[in-house]
Amino acid sequence: MNQESQLMRLGLFDARVPRYTSYPTAPHFGGGVGPAEFTDWIQSVPAGSSISLYLHVPFCRRLCWFCACRTQGTSSDEPVRAYAQTLKAEIALLKRHLAPGITLSRLHWGGGTPTLLPADIMRDLAETIFDAVPMGPGAEFSVEIDPNEIDDARLDALAAAGMNRASIGVQDFDPDIQKTIGREQGYELTKRVADLIRARGVGSLNADILYGLPHQNRARIADSVQKLLTLSPDRVALYGYAHVPWMSRRQQMIPSDAMPTPEERLRLFETARQLFTWDGYQEIGIDHFARPSDGMAVAARNGTLRRNFQGYTDDTAPVLIGLGASSISRFPQGYAQNASGTSDHTKAIRDGRFSTHRGHVFAGEDLLRARIIEALMCDFRVNRAELIRDFCTTDQRLTEMFRTAAKAFDGWVDVDTEGFAIPPKARPLARMIARAFDAYDQTKAQHSAAI
Repeated sequence: MNQESQLMRLGLFDARVPRYTSYPTAPHFGGGVGPAEFTDWIQSVPAGSSISLYLHVPFCRRLCWFCACRTQGTSSDEPVRAYAQTLKAEIALLKRHLAPGITLSRLHWGGGTPTLLPADIMRDLAETIFDAVPMGPGAEFSVEIDPNEIDDARLDALAAAGMNRASIGVQDFDPDIQKTIGREQGYELTKRVADLIRARGVGSLNADILYGLPHQNRARIADSVQKLLTLSPDRVALYGYAHVPWMSRRQQMIPSDAMPTPEERLRLFETARQLFTWDGYQEIGIDHFARPSDGMAVAARNGTLRRNFQGYTDDTAPVLIGLGASSISRFPQGYAQNASGTSDHTKAIRDGRFSTHRGHVFAGEDLLRARIIEALMCDFRVNRAELIRDFCTTDQRLTEMFRTAAKAFDGWVDVDTEGFAIPPKARPLARMIARAFDAYDQTKAQHSAAI
């Protein structure tokens, strides 16, 4: 029996599992966390410590059909400018509750399309943020850039504000696939924008590419990856396209009968993976690749790689605060999510309060299980001694958990006195194996395919 047949037997091609960018995952957040709890958690951040900020811009000039993110289309700058004023008020509110001396470890602008912000708004927002929380030593300021929605003035504004990492969404360079997913973005345009970013002294470039797209085959993804490699990105995220038309209405524009099978998706991933590794990239977790000198690769080698709502990160700040509609924050106490709708979010901020409307307070074994799942997703192994040292648990309890998880993957995981590990042959199963340590009911949530 070959490996693909064995993976089929274990259910890889039928399973739908969380991506585990948090634990518990967002579908399990509840109404027990509101503005009062969020305010208390902010006020508990120690003076002089380091935090991360995520700023969400939920607007796009056009709505790409493949995207399932919370975004809304706009043809004018008026709603964007109004939203930016709400963000400034939210930042001012945050500043009032933060202890003195707190600095930024990471600042990330995402969306949506943050680069549809006019240049003057970009400058204004950056100044407002840094007045509230200045950048700390070695801090990173990253921005998601849409090559179709950027110009010299906006790049100049971002570079002047201190952007030192840029992220470009590629998806796929094949024109037919681009038309099918509603995202037309030629290679020449993408290369020109990458060159413009580097010409402004931005030291690091990230890129996202998708496998599992309609009409995609091994030759087409190989061609797209090879084109991407000519841009020499420092990091690449190779995400599996999640086709969920029952959740994202715009995905109904994409023909479901053009989608590759789960087995084909695995071959597409493997084709791209080989090309990246052959070009000298280090594999990071389940779906990232980085130049060996990049901070993420260094973190992976040092065992300090982490996972958050943007995916893998080398940021070790214990607090991540999300600004804007639908943003999620993480504190040592739990998770807090802002109101999803821009109108609800704006109303709360105008009333002088945060828009927090749901979240989760860590309890029981949450932190222990969260660390096990994160370690498996990042390092493919869990160290028993470290868990006993850092969490309120025992060797006996860990043995029970490891044995229970191992039963479902007999012969595909390693359990010994040091801990629990996922060997290379089983890495396609990583999300499924991580799910074995998830104590929450997964039957009510609609997750993406395991491959």
